[in-house]
Amino acid sequence: MGGEIATEMETEARGPVRREGPTDLRLVPLAAAAWAAAACAVGVTGWWTATGVAACLAGAAVLLARGAVRRRGDPEGSRGAARRRRHGAAPPGVAAGRRLRATAWAGVLLCAAAGAASAGLHAADLRRGPVPVLAEEYARARLEVAVTSDPRLTRPKVRGNAMAPVSVVLDGEVTRVERSDGSVHRTRAPVLLIVPSGEGRAEWLRLLPSTRLRVGGRLAPPSRPGEPFAAVLKVDGSGPPRIVGRPNAPQRTAGELREGLRRATEGLDPDARALLPGLVVGDTSRIGPELRDAFEATDLTHLLAVSGSNLTIVLLLLIGRPGRAHRAERGGLAPRLGLSLRATAVAGGGLTLVFVIVCRPDPSVLRAAACGFVALLAIGTGRRRSLVPALAAAALVLVLYDPWLARSYGFLLSVLATGALLTIAPRWSDALRRRRVPGRLAEALAAALAAQAVCAPVVAVFAARVSLVAIPANLFAELAVAPATVCGFAALALAALWMPAAEGLAWVAGWPAGWIAWVARTGSALPGAELAWPGGWWGGLALALLTVTVVLGVRGLPYRGAVGALAAGLLLLAVVRPAPLTRWATGWPPPDWVFAMCQVGQGDATVLAAGGDSAVVVDAGPDPVPVDRCLRELGVRRVPLLVLTHFHADHVAGLPGVLRGRSVGAIQTTGLEEPPGQAAFVRRTAAAARVPMVRAEPGETRRIGTLEWRVLWPWPRAGRAPYAGGSFEGPNDASVTLLVRAAGGLSLLLLGDLEPPAQRALLRVHPGLAPVDVLKVAHHGSAHQDPALIRAVRPRLALVSAGRDNLYGHPSPRTLEALRGGGARVLRTDRDGAIAVVGAGRGLVAVPKGE
Repeated sequence: MGGEIATEMETEARGPVRREGPTDLRLVPLAAAAWAAAACAVGVTGWWTATGVAACLAGAAVLLARGAVRRRGDPEGSRGAARRRRHGAAPPGVAAGRRLRATAWAGVLLCAAAGAASAGLHAADLRRGPVPVLAEEYARARLEVAVTSDPRLTRPKVRGNAMAPVSVVLDGEVTRVERSDGSVHRTRAPVLLIVPSGEGRAEWLRLLPSTRLRVGGRLAPPSRPGEPFAAVLKVDGSGPPRIVGRPNAPQRTAGELREGLRRATEGLDPDARALLPGLVVGDTSRIGPELRDAFEATDLTHLLAVSGSNLTIVLLLLIGRPGRAHRAERGGLAPRLGLSLRATAVAGGGLTLVFVIVCRPDPSVLRAAACGFVALLAIGTGRRRSLVPALAAAALVLVLYDPWLARSYGFLLSVLATGALLTIAPRWSDALRRRRVPGRLAEALAAALAAQAVCAPVVAVFAARVSLVAIPANLFAELAVAPATVCGFAALALAALWMPAAEGLAWVAGWPAGWIAWVARTGSALPGAELAWPGGWWGGLALALLTVTVVLGVRGLPYRGAVGALAAGLLLLAVVRPAPLTRWATGWPPPDWVFAMCQVGQGDATVLAAGGDSAVVVDAGPDPVPVDRCLRELGVRRVPLLVLTHFHADHVAGLPGVLRGRSVGAIQTTGLEEPPGQAAFVRRTAAAARVPMVRAEPGETRRIGTLEWRVLWPWPRAGRAPYAGGSFEGPNDASVTLLVRAAGGLSLLLLGDLEPPAQRALLRVHPGLAPVDVLKVAHHGSAHQDPALIRAVRPRLALVSAGRDNLYGHPSPRTLEALRGGGARVLRTDRDGAIAVVGAGRGLVAVPKGE
């Protein structure tokens, strides 16, 4: 954060420190008023905004007029007041205080009016011209668009049994519209471009801001009110873009520098290669969903985008520690170059402008620049009092310049964290020092605690979670941020001049970057890394009240050291969750479990215990996070075999979660590689993890410890190759089906997603199929089941894996009735949570975890 430099001023370890008065908070309510008004105005109609602006202006005029009347009521002014004090009369402080309060409230109302007016004007721009009209009609058009952001890829998502296609997304400004009737209009309207991924994807991703394109497509209105664009443009086709204007010189230079950094990092380990460009210039194009999830779980996402801390570290090279800015022995390169304080400030400003150009002047970079200028103010003043009003002024100016920032969670988190570092962290640092905590550790711990205290409620609003590892993760990651950023910027600068030297510096920067990625992955992998919390503003308010209560309560506690140590120990247990303690506290997983069905949403992931920390996993579900969590709760560290029954996304998209932190012997799949894209995803993921892939063969029998199973299906048709000539209706009918015999004689039939034709064929191929203890119901309990198969296997226990409130109506009431009619007890993950099975035969017990 930009305030990280400023906090250095608070506790300079050596030499005298200038004493200052209380923090100046006068600009804070003005900035807050403009912010709140802008946030409200961007999402309402123009009449409401105009009414609000008029009401604020009228209120301010009344307050200022009353203050002027009171001032005229004391014609002698301050000299008369002094004369009255000399004669023992009561000072007129009450009247003066009222005038000041009236003026202050008038200022608040004027700033609110300015924020609402700016937001109203920006929102009105989105409703003018032909673009919003065409969007309301879902019309097609030919447009000229100037690119205003870096292209980015949408995050892969599972929809039903398929992976939603990944698209290229970028912001742009429409400058010319050609309608289908031939009419041409000149305009300026921001739009969001969505380009289907295809053969032109690489060319789209290489586009630079300010590039002018000619595109055709269908316009649609934004999905939610308050979005900062007039329409969504769904571009026709997936071919390369048609460029009609090159980017401007600054953007070309910035693009060349960024591309040079990417080339310099090509030879690094995958995590360092992905992370280093993000740490240096905010280039997150290489960061995959798994690494991003790890950073989100540990609240380290501020490191994935350009923030004030990036600029702070660069400025440290120039100015040194700002707490010495007013001393002769100030640090950095500036005094060695003979620069005065003012020249140093000017040089820092120039460096900040270069930083903005290289990292692109989008809102996140503007936030970083504003926070950086806050830190620069410390150079000339050496005083903390001037930094809080400077932060408020920066926030005020940015909100008036771009009112959409008022609804940006990132902007709110940036300002709150910087404010906490300037106001709360110094006091907590002093308190820790008084308890004999070493100075540097006290500063780092106070900064992490203060930032987390003010930011966690905001994160809870949109993420509905609280990270329990955020503070230690930030402390450990902070050790490597400075060396990674400094060496990364040096590699960026050298890449255009001498690539071998840039690659050497990138290799050095790769070590601390890899450390940061390791901290994120390790922290996120802990069983209690995240705590579910109610989302929305009420959830955020509840967390804020809890935080305030804890902070105030701690101040009055006796034996705070012992209480703090006890709290830290309990938190450590909650995060690590040792298996014996977790089993004792929650009853999950039950001792001697044999089979478990994980709760992974609308998908499948089941686990067969193979002794100790080993298990055979069947399917991986639609998301890596829940299957990884389930396996960790079950204590599974080794997977001799992972069976993927078929290649639908709700069974294979969670594959990285099974591989995460575990040794996997092999991945067994069906032979029908459809859908091809998801089969290719499995091959890529397995190859990256160096796990061999094998095909399930009909009649194949395997044994691991007390676990034995036979592949019943897929079975080749007579006279045909196993999967040729349309042998199966689709991937579901090619599902690997297993008949399992587990410890104690427990029998299980795992049907994958077999449809009724394949279920009937299974009975014909295996006419002697006997009753089983446990049936994994096919296709999430859909209505498409063969009654004859249910009657043949007559399960004691039928388990259904389905997502809560799924769109398919799974499980079907008809299927549940048929299963119960055959004497089965039915459990389902959408209501019962994860399910574990213990025992066999008459001693069979199913233990649901609960939601």
